[in-house]
Amino acid sequence: MKNWRKTAEVAIIGGGIMGVSAAYYLARRGVSDVVVLEKDLLAQASTGLSVGGIRQQFSNPANIRLSQESVRVYERFEEEFGADIKFRQVGYIFLAQKEDTWNDFLSSVETQRQHDVPVEVLSPEDIKQRWPYLNVDDLKGGTFGPKDGYADPYLAAMGFATSARKLGVRIEEKTEVTGINIEGGRVQGVETAKGSISAPAVVNVAGPWGGEVARMAGPDLPVKPYRRQVFMTKSFDAIPKPVPMVIDQDVTFYFRSEEPGIIMGMSNPDEPSSFNLNVDRDFLEKVIEAAIRRAPVLAKAEILRGWGGLYTITPDDNPIIGEAPGVKGLFSAIGFSGHGFQQAPAVGLILSQLILDGQTNFDLKPFSYDRFGKKEQEGEKRVV
Repeated sequence: MKNWRKTAEVAIIGGGIMGVSAAYYLARRGVSDVVVLEKDLLAQASTGLSVGGIRQQFSNPANIRLSQESVRVYERFEEEFGADIKFRQVGYIFLAQKEDTWNDFLSSVETQRQHDVPVEVLSPEDIKQRWPYLNVDDLKGGTFGPKDGYADPYLAAMGFATSARKLGVRIEEKTEVTGINIEGGRVQGVETAKGSISAPAVVNVAGPWGGEVARMAGPDLPVKPYRRQVFMTKSFDAIPKPVPMVIDQDVTFYFRSEEPGIIMGMSNPDEPSSFNLNVDRDFLEKVIEAAIRRAPVLAKAEILRGWGGLYTITPDDNPIIGEAPGVKGLFSAIGFSGHGFQQAPAVGLILSQLILDGQTNFDLKPFSYDRFGKKEQEGEKRVV
């Protein structure tokens, strides 16, 4: 094939924001031959379908640090990458209905404050005073992170990709990886639908397809894709803007502003793993019920459109990050359980450090390959 280059220093499988972030940080360190392999188009899968939340309110210190580093990048993104990603730090409010959930919130707040996360503990009365459109009759309380917010995932991915290209990164779209070559316990490169590429380092950041990519090299990792449906209303002015990201934790419902309307979604705990991206109109009724219960004024809103995206979920809702045991040169960052976009800057940096330095100063124990089944390992509680 014309212009097809058969070698690279690093081959990255996946052209979402995680892949282009890793490519950028590698190129910034001087790696002159990085190739990103995307089976479709850049940022069209989970990245482009994400609702773009960015927060520091996690229960696990390792996740807090990933997000803190990423927030610093997003806050100065336009300065560094020349792209306005519409980062709006309008806050996240987590709401608790159950006593156990509320106790978990309070425990998480202690952890967050130990790591300098700005967070407020609010009574139902406090919540009602600040956001009068919320129904608080069934709440134990909530927590609010004023530095949390949301941004445009596609614009962020394109910002990383553009800067990576300027540093020499090759991006091959419409190029599906069909195999990973391994000899003597070391990765040798990849096979694609367009040809082979020899590379001493291969990175699996394939998002929902991360488990399938991992199996090309042998490891059967506990990561599975699950559909998440999102709905957007028509122009809606009954709720004063800006609207923070509102997380109704016990029913996994959320909503926020998306000019000129409102964007909302909810998890379906009964849905099996799949790659299904279709919109289920029956499920929409359940989302609307949850929306009206939490913010009765949303009964006046009209749904404009909906779409399906994919979360890649692990048993403990934490990702798998690091070099694959027994396969030298094969690195992964998959299974972010809905947090991939917001943590991508930090994870891209970490991958570059692992590949080039063999180490990182981030704590990756909660994200290790071998953690599953260990009783002492605690997962992430702040997920929807």
